Amino acid sequence: MTHTAEPFVHPALFYRGSEEYLAGTVPFIQNGLAAGEPVAVAAPESNLELLRAELGASAGEVRFIDMREAGRNPGRIIPRVLRAFADTYPTRRVRIIGEPIWPGRTPAEYPACVQHEALINTAFSGREVTIVCPYDAAGLDAAVLADAYATHPVVVDRGRAKPSGTYDPDRAVATYNQPLARPQRAAAFAFEAERLPDARDFAVERAKDLGLSGERLGDFALAVAELTTNSVVHGHGSGTVWIWGEDGQILCEVRDAGLLSDPLAGRRPPTRDQIGGRGLLMVHYLTDLVRVHTGPEGTAIRFHLGTLTGRTGLSGTRPA
Repeated sequence: MTHTAEPFVHPALFYRGSEEYLAGTVPFIQNGLAAGEPVAVAAPESNLELLRAELGASAGEVRFIDMREAGRNPGRIIPRVLRAFADTYPTRRVRIIGEPIWPGRTPAEYPACVQHEALINTAFSGREVTIVCPYDAAGLDAAVLADAYATHPVVVDRGRAKPSGTYDPDRAVATYNQPLARPQRAAAFAFEAERLPDARDFAVERAKDLGLSGERLGDFALAVAELTTNSVVHGHGSGTVWIWGEDGQILCEVRDAGLLSDPLAGRRPPTRDQIGGRGLLMVHYLTDLVRVHTGPEGTAIRFHLGTLTGRTGLSGTRPA
């Protein structure tokens, strides 16, 4: 994969097995190090191990990040992984390998993954950054690879780079701006400004009843507080909060009549002197998954919090 002088470069890399993975990533890393460019790799640990072994002594010059942990919630990859690394070197070109989608991703996570990949193009427009996104072409469904063409201007497959004929990141974001179905058993509480404390107490007590405790309960309470406050401030002064349990997780959704017009809301790191505007970013940092649906009828923001056991992967199935 050759170096380019264009400011922001964002190819997808299709690979089948470890040999193709290494052939597509190792030269990219080595060329970056030779050019004096900082390099980071954010990928599942199994691929990090492959790269460490292949790079040998030069592995010590690379920042390795376990994407299964740092990118468990796709919504925090841009601020906490990609921007966190790139912003450390504001006057230098940087190279990043970022692998946010793998066969173990769940159907609930997948729409947020595609939107993340699409929004990278907006978040880094004009920046001196190259972000290569590997896709396990042998383990992922064909629909996932089709989405990669929509979110990346260039696709590298079997060592050959070609422009994507279906590149349209805005369409990809819109396609996965899906209505969020709730179970009828979900407990609900409608609130206005004067009932914010009651809404938060209701949500916390329900989460306790569903088995949440300790530090996770504190994270839950803070996330609920941020979203309900945002509804009052930005969602026409009122909203409704729903709570339920599903597959070992606690799900909370806050819906209001506002429109979330900024697709990067909650995905920008705060500036040093920023006052306010951190609520949705905080929710991304605290929780395991955030899903958003917004439109003329209002905005719903849902977060998942809990264990990650018993998950169903994407291999062989079209993502929901």
